[in-house]
Amino acid sequence: MIVTDLSHELIPRVQQLMGLGEPYIRVRTSSDYWLYARLFSSTCPVALVGDEVAGAVIAFRSQDDPRDVYIQDVITHPDHRKQGVARTLLAAIHHRAAAWGCSRLYLTSEPDNTTADATWTSLGFTNVPGDVLVHGVSVKRDFKGPGKDRAVYQLDLAPPLSRR
Repeated sequence: MIVTDLSHELIPRVQQLMGLGEPYIRVRTSSDYWLYARLFSSTCPVALVGDEVAGAVIAFRSQDDPRDVYIQDVITHPDHRKQGVARTLLAAIHHRAAAWGCSRLYLTSEPDNTTADATWTSLGFTNVPGDVLVHGVSVKRDFKGPGKDRAVYQLDLAPPLSRR
């Protein structure tokens, strides 16, 4: 498996892969992915197995709080699940964020996506306390706007070691 930053050449294959994530992942327009590849490629790793896109992550470093990296979408192709693809891609983002001195990675999930909950917790993310429990998952009401309740997960990054 090779991990590379999102590039313009990979956009059609990443869009096709994202389409496999419905209903929890929404495919964005080609213009959106162009923007991700142009301005955020360093936080949008893509896993390649041969010529096949095995997985992808779309994430962004916050401009309002540069200590945060928000992970928007994570997907592994069904033929490559349970092979460490998501773990490898998230490790790439973790490494990049730590090098920048960021203090946390965070993401949100639909309250009923119990598979995502199991994945995030197995990768070391904690479910942030919210307003209500849904299927045993803490959920923040209206987190992404009215009626858009989300489970929020975060992974605290160790502060960078000071130079001696």
